[in-house]
Amino acid sequence: MSQVFSKSPEHCAKQGGLTIDKSYKKLFFAFSSFFSIVLAFIFLIWLTLHPAKPQFSLREADIYQLSLSGTHLLSSSIQFTMLSRNPNKKVGIYYDELQAFAAYKGQQITFDSFLPPFYQGHEESNLLTTSLQGIGLPVALSFGYEVEHDQTAGRIVLNLKVNGKLRWKVGTWVSGRYRFNVNCVSVMSFGPNAPTAPLSSNQAAQCSTAV
Repeated sequence: MSQVFSKSPEHCAKQGGLTIDKSYKKLFFAFSSFFSIVLAFIFLIWLTLHPAKPQFSLREADIYQLSLSGTHLLSSSIQFTMLSRNPNKKVGIYYDELQAFAAYKGQQITFDSFLPPFYQGHEESNLLTTSLQGIGLPVALSFGYEVEHDQTAGRIVLNLKVNGKLRWKVGTWVSGRYRFNVNCVSVMSFGPNAPTAPLSSNQAAQCSTAV
């Protein structure tokens, strides 16, 4: 006589649920392993390439106008040239949304001037020249006194700044945008007997760059 064994529906459901749980766990571990390998690969590429931030140096700066109307409205005209260099051997750089301006003792003394975007190849250098203007810019009431004090001291110090966004390029891969800031310090002779315009500085000076 043969025996027939039957399983209750509850028992079957438990076994089926156990099988499904195991399948989900296998898929989860498979995807986790895959993403871990991808992340490790990206991290390895980053460690291998690790792009260095671009280098900037000021080559020339000229002040054509720096005059007050009344006590606190400034008109200015400044031109400067800087050298931009990509020190990376395997990483290119896209520069986007570049804007330059001049500052004096923490005050912006020109409007923003926008530079065209460009691409910089491996270990490539580019000269950037821009003209900065300011008309009727409000400045602190102490501005005139500060300029006279610098003239007595025989020199004037300006900060020439460039802000923008950059993208790294490795092969065909291009990164997201990273904000960067460049600050160049220009020291010019400005004694009582100095010519009225332009005041010039032709001494190369390294600029600080933050990415």
